[in-house]
Amino acid sequence: MIKHIVMWTFADEAAGADKATNLTVVRDRIAALRGLVPGILTLEPVIPTDPFEHSYDLVLYSVFESPEALRAYATHPDHVAVAGLIKAVATTRVCVDYEV
Repeated sequence: MIKHIVMWTFADEAAGADKATNLTVVRDRIAALRGLVPGILTLEPVIPTDPFEHSYDLVLYSVFESPEALRAYATHPDHVAVAGLIKAVATTRVCVDYEV
């Protein structure tokens, strides 16, 4: 198994929308990726309910059955489309992948 955790901060305004709108759109588009690629065990995008000053705006916690499943997800056309949207609205991205 491999865990894939990503955190983003978003611009206050980008792509013609405010931060709250972009957060909701991106969260929902990531959630819609569940089940598209075999090997996704968990795909959980969350917006913190009461973020602290140092919190990120959106967090993705995901688990894949193998590194190959994570690679298949990363190159899936629907994921690539969401990643393009995120690049247009996010200002910071951090990621960690680790095997368990």
